[in-house]
Order: sequence, then C-alpha cells, then structure tokens
Amino acid sequence: MRITKVLSGALLALGLAAGPTAADSSPSPGASDDGGAPTRAGTSFRTATEIEQGQRATASASTGDYLYWSFPADAGQRPDVRATVKLPDTHGAQTWQLDVYDGLRRRQSCQYGAQTRTAAEGAATVETACVLRTVRAWSEPWANDPLPGTYYIRLTVVNAAPADLGLPVSAEVRVGSKEIGGSAAVDGSLAQPLVPGVSVTSDAAGADEDGSVKSAVLSSIEPDGGWSSGWWSDRWVWTGVGGVLAALAGIGGYALTRGTGRPSRIPPGA
Repeated sequence: MRITKVLSGALLALGLAAGPTAADSSPSPGASDDGGAPTRAGTSFRTATEIEQGQRATASASTGDYLYWSFPADAGQRPDVRATVKLPDTHGAQTWQLDVYDGLRRRQSCQYGAQTRTAAEGAATVETACVLRTVRAWSEPWANDPLPGTYYIRLTVVNAAPADLGLPVSAEVRVGSKEIGGSAAVDGSLAQPLVPGVSVTSDAAGADEDGSVKSAVLSSIEPDGGWSSGWWSDRWVWTGVGGVLAALAGIGGYALTRGTGRPSRIPPGA
C-alpha cells in the first residue's frame, strides 16, 4: 500500500509538470483582433513598420518597391513569417522574395518555407514563407544563430519585366511563432536583446522632468511579458521532476529490500 501511494504521488507530480510544458509547445495564439493593425510598410531598416507577433499588416506599394516591417522574437521561439502579394490584373511573370534579418542586420536563413516564389503571367497572388531557426538565448560571437531582439522583414520583387515596374500591388504579412521549450535552451544569455539603439544615449532623445536623459531606442516593441533572455525554460521543471522521481525510487527500493522486520529467535532444542 505504501509503495502504491509513493508511485501515485510521483505520477501526479509528473502530470502537473508536463501539463504546462505541453501548453508551451503549442503555437502562439497571437492577436485575435486585427484592429489597429499597420496599413503601411517602411522603405528601409530605419523606417520599418513595427508589428506584433500574431498581427496582420497590410501595405499598398508599387512593383519594385522594398517593403520593410519589424517584429520582436525572444529566446525559445521559432518565428514563422508569411507574406501574400496581390498582383495587378495584367502583368508578366514575376519573382518575389521574402528576407528576414536580425537586430544586427544579418540575413537569417530559413529552416523551411518557400522564401522565393515566381508568379506566372496573369496570376492573381503570390505567397512566400520563411520559418526561421529557433531563437537562442546566447551564441558564440562568430556564429550566425538567431538571437533575442528585433527582426526585420523585407519583401520585394527580384525579377520582373521593365513594363511591370511601378504597377500597383498590395502586400499582407503575418508573423507567428512556436515555443520550442527546454530542448532549445542554452547555458547563457545576452546582456541586452539585439534591439537597435537599446544601449544608445543621446541628448537629442530629450530629458525627463528630473533632468535624466532618455535612451534613444529605435525599436519600441517587445514580447508580451518582456524579454526573458533565456533565464527560464522547462528544463528546470524536468530537472526538478527527475530529482523527485529519483528520490522516490530510492525510497521505494529501500522499502522493498529491507524486509518486514527482524526474524524471531527460535529457542534451543525446539
């Protein structure tokens, strides 16, 4: 009976720990309401339009324009960027490309997704997608791993007939992410996320009422709940559960092997 209670407690602890982990592994729900979503795009990194994960952004432009958006991504997330371009009624074959850059403006490779797509002559739309590698909390300086911070989306046509340049188009982008969890955790974290201007102080940025100088931050968006920088992951939960199970297994093994008590003495000559 004692062993049954011990094992039941262990299974209950394991179930409670695995519940939040399974929830964290599901894709981020994002914004359920697109009200107030941006309806324009920037024309460079510095003028990129800020969007939140789960938000749908639209923009009207001309064929040949460079369209820029930016979004935040934190450690443990795997960003999923998708874009749809509505083309004119009459046009030739066009090739559109979706590029994603990190806060250091390093172009990030796509783990999977059709990053470059060609629309046939007269096609109504063209869709591109880029699923990045999992964002790491820390990396070697020479590596090109995705790190927490601001990410930039650039959408443009890379191959079009001269007669098509300047024709009106409309673009739609949406960013989501999946929480990968402790399998992507590393032993380290950045001092600051890679947000442009996060450590820049300038008198031109203005001063508060108490005279202190404000920080000139070029990007004002951040994930819900702030930047974690990898200080927490579900590896802590599974490590704790493993320790509890090991202790319970030791107690159970001792209870099974110690016997029911000291053997009774048999009188001599019996």
